[in-house]
Formats: sequence, C-alpha cells, structure tokens
Amino acid sequence: MNAQLPPPIPRLDPARLIAALAAQHGIHLELIGTAADGEVGAAYVRWPDGRDGVLTTVGDDDPATGDRLRETADMLELARSHGLPVPRYDLVAAVPEPAAHVVVQERLPGAPPQTVDPILLDRMVAETDRWAGLLADRPAEPLPLYLTGSGPGFCLHESLERYDQRTRRLLAVVHEIGQTGPDVITGDDLVHLDFHAGNLLVDPDGRITGIVDWDGWARGDRGFALVVLAYDLAWRRSDPAVRARLAELINLTVPPDRRRRYDASLSLRQVDWSIRHHGRAEVDFWLDVAADRLDPC
Repeated sequence: MNAQLPPPIPRLDPARLIAALAAQHGIHLELIGTAADGEVGAAYVRWPDGRDGVLTTVGDDDPATGDRLRETADMLELARSHGLPVPRYDLVAAVPEPAAHVVVQERLPGAPPQTVDPILLDRMVAETDRWAGLLADRPAEPLPLYLTGSGPGFCLHESLERYDQRTRRLLAVVHEIGQTGPDVITGDDLVHLDFHAGNLLVDPDGRITGIVDWDGWARGDRGFALVVLAYDLAWRRSDPAVRARLAELINLTVPPDRRRRYDASLSLRQVDWSIRHHGRAEVDFWLDVAADRLDPC
C-alpha cells in the first residue's frame, strides 16, 4: 500500500466560487451567509430575483461529475413528486478556477435540530420508510461498501494500514468481514448515505421540514441510512435511551450479517476520514465505536 493518500478536502470558498460563476456563466449571486455544520461547508446565497439558495461544490470539473449531479437533481424531483421534503436543484455548473462543479439548491425552511429526542427519532425513521422501493424502476449499479478495497477519496484502506497498530487491526477485521458476503449494498430503496441530524431541518415544533445534502445517495437498502444515523448519535453522545431505541429498530429490520458489513464499512469510513482530516482524539473515538460494534477489533 504505497499509493499517496489524497490531501484533505478543502473547506468551501464561496466568494471565489460566486466570482467564478459570474465570470464563466454570467450568473450573479449574492453571498448572505455560511452554514456552520458540515465537513466541507455550504453557503447561503440570493438570486437576483430574491430567491434564497444554498451553494455547495464538488471539487472537480469532470463532465461525468456534472452528469452525476444532474442525475441527483432528477432523483430529487422524483422524491419531491412523492412528497419527500428534499430540495430542488436550481443550478449545476462547472467552473474552471477553482476546477469544480457548483450546485445551487433551493433553501428549505427550518434549522438543524439541537438534539434528537425520541419523537424526532421516530419521525426520522418514518421518513426512511417513505424511501422504500422508490428507485425500483431505475437501474443502478450496487453501491460498494469498500470492505475489500479503497473507495474513491473515502473509505481508504491505506490510511488505516499506515496509522498505527490499532487501525491495522481494524483494517484486518474489515477485510475479514468483506470475505463473508457481498461487498455492496443491494435493494431498490432510495438511500441517503450521510443521514444524520446535521442534514436535517426542523420547524420550532420539531417537525421535519427538510432533508438535505443528497450528493451521497444510492439505490439500495434504506437500513444502511439508519446505521449511519446510529453512528451520528454515538458521535453526538445522544440520550442512551434514544440510541437504544434506534439499535432496536435496526435489529428488527437489518439482518445481523448485513448489519455487520454496514458497521465495518462505516467504521472504515469514520476512522479513515478522522486520520486524514482531524486528529488522534477523534481517531480514538471512532476506534472505540468500531470495537464496540465489531468486537473483536
């Protein structure tokens, strides 16, 4: 494993991207603020006609990336037609400097919740139930779990191999689990691959007004999104009763062998990302979570 690891993904530079849109496409947006949550970031912008939007970016200008983003826009229209609280994509545009695709999506009402209580948890689970079979008529390749080889910029095996003895032990467990069943997520549900409280919007009464950040989505098993949520609640140190309730729901809907593969993939994802973007304390936290989920580890 001698390949050079990719550098950390830089934070969003909205002013630069807005200037690039104006220069390249004649699209003039006003920067009105930035979002505090998220690893890469997002910016709040305003169109000349007064509409508010959310600006995000994908860090390359490859035409294939644009095709994927337009596929996302199409998927979101399908979800909206079924009443799901997801944003509309108003713009997908490539800019050469910095080389990126810029997305401006509808700004939905509400704000991320401060906590996930039992009522909100049940509402989140109910939203995932609405994803069932939504993509049954859309052919798609199964989504890899990356248990047997590195993902494209995330779930990298090389970072765990190089870091320390404990991460190498986790990587060995991941490889072992990868040999026990399919290294993919199968199914015909819509799946949000980063389903957590930071990608949720709620009104003052705690009702869900939006689910955002759909750059990572797939056709597969919506149970994967619930396991993602379980990791988020662990990170937020949410009420143990809420975490126990979610674990119970996952156990009822996700077979144990599949759950173990999901846990292996998410442990790999979190530890790799922490090695490359954060520090020892966060790496150790996720290693402890992995050990709890994948004992022995």
